[in-house]
Amino acid sequence: MEHPEAGGAEVIIQEIMGRLAQAGHAITMLTGAFRGGAARARVAGADVHRTGNQFNFNFAAPAYYKRHLKPLGFDVIVEDVNKIPFFMPMHEPDVPVVAVVPHLFGTTVFQQASIPLAGYVYLYERFIPLVYKNCFFSVLSESTRDDLIARGLRPDRLRLIHSGMDHGLYFPDGRKPSARPPWVAYLGRLKKYKGIDLVIQAMPEVVQRVPEAVYKIVGEGDDRPRLEAMTRKLGMQAHVDFTGWISGSTKVDLLRNCRILAYTSPKEGWGLSVIEAGACAVPVVASNSPGLRESVVDGKTGYLVPHGDVPILANRMIRLFSDDHLADRMGAEGIQWAATFNWDETTRKTLELLQESAAERRTEPGSAQVMRAG
Repeated sequence: MEHPEAGGAEVIIQEIMGRLAQAGHAITMLTGAFRGGAARARVAGADVHRTGNQFNFNFAAPAYYKRHLKPLGFDVIVEDVNKIPFFMPMHEPDVPVVAVVPHLFGTTVFQQASIPLAGYVYLYERFIPLVYKNCFFSVLSESTRDDLIARGLRPDRLRLIHSGMDHGLYFPDGRKPSARPPWVAYLGRLKKYKGIDLVIQAMPEVVQRVPEAVYKIVGEGDDRPRLEAMTRKLGMQAHVDFTGWISGSTKVDLLRNCRILAYTSPKEGWGLSVIEAGACAVPVVASNSPGLRESVVDGKTGYLVPHGDVPILANRMIRLFSDDHLADRMGAEGIQWAATFNWDETTRKTLELLQESAAERRTEPGSAQVMRAG
């Protein structure tokens, strides 16, 4: 989470691994390096090693593991298959690998990235069924599970484990959505594939009906210049606020001041921000896309809209801005829905999966037993 590009996937990893470390398990995290970050650190009870960068980490990580970490002896390796796989089962055949998969891009990557980069990611994903065929998988949503099955993975190797959430940080402040200003929020990285531009395109129609409406874009990323240019082109500078990166209680306070959270990406692993918004009694308008269709209860905690349909997106936002009773009802439903998710339960299920994977490897005929104290 110290990495400047950290997002929801990194929250999930740190929350789970931090709890496992607190329980006495020895955790080593191999992550990407960044400017100003120490090569070695201690974070949330885990030993952190940093190497490579965003462009070469899938090559740098296996090489670093072989040189520096393999001699330590691990019971299990957890690989976060986030954007691109590292193929750790191929690099380390002696230790079981559990793959954590938020989501896979498939052909949607060609809508979000340049053709060379999209082709690179798409090709790497095609090898997952072959390289990871004997691995267990932890998936965040039913959509991701179904995607992996369709790609040829065995259903009995897949475990659906939803993320938890921090109820000590995300909770309602006592105000109903109807008592808040007409603000709609986005919280996360500013990336093209997040679909933030769809809400900007909807704002002119929203402002015609709700003149005080403001879109609060919270976060940083390489898509910010394009989004700012679009805002200027549409004349929406007074109604689109780029707050930059904010953290902790300040971010939660801003969320509690909003009437709506908008999440319009074509695919998500789950939608942690959606659940966090619900815990703060903030209704959600989201694309009806994988991951989001599981984290939003359509018609109860918010609305799902066809991805890319700007008129319907604007209509749903206007409805929540204009109908106090509807917004308050969805806010209350969001609190109840979010209460069903917690990190302790997520960690328990993850530990059971790791233990199952390690135990299966130890009982395989002719396999070497790899143990580590602690």
